[in-house]
Amino acid sequence: MRKLTRRRVLAVIAAAATGPALAQFEAKPWPPGRALPPLAGTDLNGQAWNLAELKGRPVLVNFWATWCAPCKEEMPTLQTLAELEGERLVVLAVNVREQASRAARFVQSAGLTQLHVLPDPRGATARAWGVGVFPTTVLIDREGRAIRTVTGAVDWTGPEAQGWLRELRR
Repeated sequence: MRKLTRRRVLAVIAAAATGPALAQFEAKPWPPGRALPPLAGTDLNGQAWNLAELKGRPVLVNFWATWCAPCKEEMPTLQTLAELEGERLVVLAVNVREQASRAARFVQSAGLTQLHVLPDPRGATARAWGVGVFPTTVLIDREGRAIRTVTGAVDWTGPEAQGWLRELRR
């Protein structure tokens, strides 16, 4: 009986270790009537970004930090999404409460060449957007309206995320 119990425990551990990654998230509509806060800054490559100027294009704004394990787990799927979408989707990754140099080291080591990383070293942008959990992603449609907020790590190449992105393109 003891061996059977160990086997069951090992099976549960193995299932947890090999189960679907990035499944811990909550997606909900952007609160009705809540205005979209401004977002402007210069990314790690020196390119200026202003959300107001991106009207006409769908935008994904992801708030993350290098100390956040789920954020780091999610980043490769954001990279792949940005590669697949090209100019059809703007992916802005706001690095919260860290020095730009730390974010830059992570971006380089992870090979995140397609993400536009905007430093938010004091967390002011994250606070303005009401972000308190990392990662948090806000999906914005072509009209510049926030449609959905996703809290937690997501596989941005997976079917559920692709459904949210189709919603942005309407």
